[in-house]
Amino acid sequence: MKIGYIRVSSKDQNENRQLEKMKQLGIEDRFIFIDKQSGANFDRPNYISMKNIIREGDLVYIDALDRLGRNYDGIIKEWKEITRSLGANIVILENETLFDSRKFRDMGDLGKLMEDQFLSLLSYVAEQERKKIRQRQAEGIALAKAQGKHLGRPRIALDTLSKSQIDILENNYLKWKNKEITGVKFMKMLGLKKNTFYKILKEYAARKSL
Repeated sequence: MKIGYIRVSSKDQNENRQLEKMKQLGIEDRFIFIDKQSGANFDRPNYISMKNIIREGDLVYIDALDRLGRNYDGIIKEWKEITRSLGANIVILENETLFDSRKFRDMGDLGKLMEDQFLSLLSYVAEQERKKIRQRQAEGIALAKAQGKHLGRPRIALDTLSKSQIDILENNYLKWKNKEITGVKFMKMLGLKKNTFYKILKEYAARKSL
């Protein structure tokens, strides 16, 4: 049976490129497993689900080694568990010439030795790349903070509201104060979440009192 495993680092990333590859290989949708989270560990719900259905002789396709994971020891452990304990095979599409466990299996003990060497090398490279990414992120955050830049989502304040939001605020503020409309309704009208809504109203009230 053909199985496909796909991983992207976050919910914002698109898995379509990897998914298209799996479909071109003729893998059924029900046997394609997708996780949207970091590759730092293997505690991923769909990865675990995939391993639970793997049987001897199955063929697992993965786009690139770092899609399997980015942890040096973990990659080696998981690879050996799938190929040796579960008796399945793995093909890494990005490095198919080197990483097709069927080729190593046919070479017996020598194949295992060669597979271990290649796997150690490439998983080490994958982990080093993860470390470099984290270092670049840390350096970028430090630089942004040093330059006084705000990180994360843009802060919503009274002055950042649109003209239509300001109009809604001005036309309904007293109605809310007089309990003619509820806070929940007012929030929806303004399109704001609870904490931001009360922060904006506090700012608006302070400005009106000046």
